[in-house]
Amino acid sequence: MTLGRPRLHLRSTTSTNDRARELATAGAPHGTVVTAGGQTAGRGRQGRAWVAPAGTALLVSVLLRDWPDLLPLRAGLAVADLAGPDAGVKWPNDVVVDGRKVAGILVEARPQEGWTVVGMGVNVAVAVADLPAELQASAGTLGRPPAALDAALIELLEALERWLAEPAVAVVGEFRGRDALFDRPITWADGVGVAAGIDDAGALLVRLVDGTVTALEAGEVHVSVV
Repeated sequence: MTLGRPRLHLRSTTSTNDRARELATAGAPHGTVVTAGGQTAGRGRQGRAWVAPAGTALLVSVLLRDWPDLLPLRAGLAVADLAGPDAGVKWPNDVVVDGRKVAGILVEARPQEGWTVVGMGVNVAVAVADLPAELQASAGTLGRPPAALDAALIELLEALERWLAEPAVAVVGEFRGRDALFDRPITWADGVGVAAGIDDAGALLVRLVDGTVTALEAGEVHVSVV
């Protein structure tokens, strides 16, 4: 396995992505991993905070010097493999089990500098009751003991390495099988529609009210409550 060496583990940090980005600009090699027991300023997509009690979540950022296309989808599938056969992926890469979010992924890249960082936060041993009240209705957990974090890290890195090597057609096919949005009403900044899968380039297809289909290449979508 080429991912995971070297590894920097911190008892606490602002964000594993912050430290991985610092290492990237300092010349750290492909496969470098930063892990932490806790984060004081964990970040999710769209600038949201990522919250998890110390010692209960897998907090990891992986530095890549060479990476394939569809990277967010590949990372989502790797986390879904860790979460189990019932895990789904909410485009592009939030991982859910029984409708509850168990993991989030944040990809930050500087292609002109030759690096990208894949940050993953997975609620491996989080007790939902210990989360802030506003998260308890939507957050989930893998329900493993805290002692399982190291084993979960190895499992996740092995899955990520496998998915980085898969051809795009395999990634798209697997994602379609785990698509947590398919055929569900959704909203996004510019409209409403029904999720209709992904295209071969990984964009989210949405069927609009008039029956036409549009493709969203990026952005935030929300499941509508009907």
